[in-house]
Amino acid sequence: MAAERFRSKFIKFYVPLALYLVFLLFPFYWIVNTVFKSDNELYNLDLNPLYVHNPTLDNLVRLFTETIFLRWMANTFFVAIFATLISLATSLLAAYAIQRLRFKTSGPTGVAIFMGYLVPQTILFIPLAQIIFKFRLWDSLWSLVLTYPTFLIPFCTWLLMGYFKSIPQEMEECAMIDGASRIKVFRKIILPLCLPGVLSAGIFCFTLSWNEYIYALAFISTTNSKTVPIGLVTELVKGDVFHWGPLMAGALCASLPVALVYAFFVEHYVAGMTGALKE
Repeated sequence: MAAERFRSKFIKFYVPLALYLVFLLFPFYWIVNTVFKSDNELYNLDLNPLYVHNPTLDNLVRLFTETIFLRWMANTFFVAIFATLISLATSLLAAYAIQRLRFKTSGPTGVAIFMGYLVPQTILFIPLAQIIFKFRLWDSLWSLVLTYPTFLIPFCTWLLMGYFKSIPQEMEECAMIDGASRIKVFRKIILPLCLPGVLSAGIFCFTLSWNEYIYALAFISTTNSKTVPIGLVTELVKGDVFHWGPLMAGALCASLPVALVYAFFVEHYVAGMTGALKE
């Protein structure tokens, strides 16, 4: 009986899970595989493409010597960090006001904010481009810092609304009875309790800001001001020539910061998303 249960579980659970993991992780394996291949090996169809026969670091050397990849990384960090801070500060205040103050239109306001997240970026970047041009922020990293919150704030507000709902309101009422102001209650009680939700929203903002492509392509033109997604594509893809080695090396190096963020805060991220689903 135990053997039959294990066999059934193996077929119904472990086999599909293994197939899904292979499907999910194969692109990353292919990236690493390409990074350590020479151009001759990469284009030699007689060799097994799943195996690196003669590993080399030439692609990484070309990435760091023939491009300004470190400058692009610094630009991406600058944009992602500031856009995340602005979005979190705004979303915290908006979500708390909608969930706790309970004014007449709090429900429709929350729905309307989340609906803003569903508007495609390909539609918004045209009017945003006019605003950026009028503020003379064209080809500036601040143009990205100020436009990224347009799609970060709606989702983060919705996520934090669900997390605030999971926190008992009686705790705030008791503190206010003891003389604490609304701001002190928010700072001393709410923020520590909703830290998993804040970290979850922060990871979401950082990831989307790090990988954003459309706004960065539309608002940035000079090489020194580009972010990693735009710099790799525009500088390492010339016409119909793809420099696959340095391109994959850049993709691998650019994915490491996001992977580290998820690795350190994955438990808080799951907890924050669980709280949001209660909404």
